[in-house]
Amino acid sequence: MNKFLLSVHVIAAIIFVGPVTVAASMFPPLARRVLTSDQPETGVLTVLHRISRGYAIGGLTVPVFGIAVAVGLGVLTDYWLIISMVLTAIAAAVLAFVVLPAQARVLDAAGSSLEVREQSLPQAKALSMTTGVFALLWTVVVVLMIVRPGSTTGAR
Repeated sequence: MNKFLLSVHVIAAIIFVGPVTVAASMFPPLARRVLTSDQPETGVLTVLHRISRGYAIGGLTVPVFGIAVAVGLGVLTDYWLIISMVLTAIAAAVLAFVVLPAQARVLDAAGSSLEVREQSLPQAKALSMTTGVFALLWTVVVVLMIVRPGSTTGAR
């Protein structure tokens, strides 16, 4: 059963976390171009925001199956896993409470007047840093999942 749960956990991470990270990272540079354009086209921004939002919801399966695997392997109290779970929760909070709302505000501004678009430009620039933090958090989690400090599997 653990092999099945681990497979679903890894597949969900690849299918959901990878695309949301890429879409969220692509959004800020494109948003800056759209906000400074004479004739803004918001179609691609809309798609990137939908991907970010939709795949974020699907990404909830990753920690659910991860916890199930940890329980099955008896490692739920290992410090590397606790750190990974905390970092995952932080990454989810950054996405849900900072990145997605900022994307929505920038997207709304992109369809407005030039003055409104110019006022939203600093937020689009700040979004680059926030999505970078989001991606970095996931990178650390992946490294912890692979290295697993104290592991006896030889993956050191």
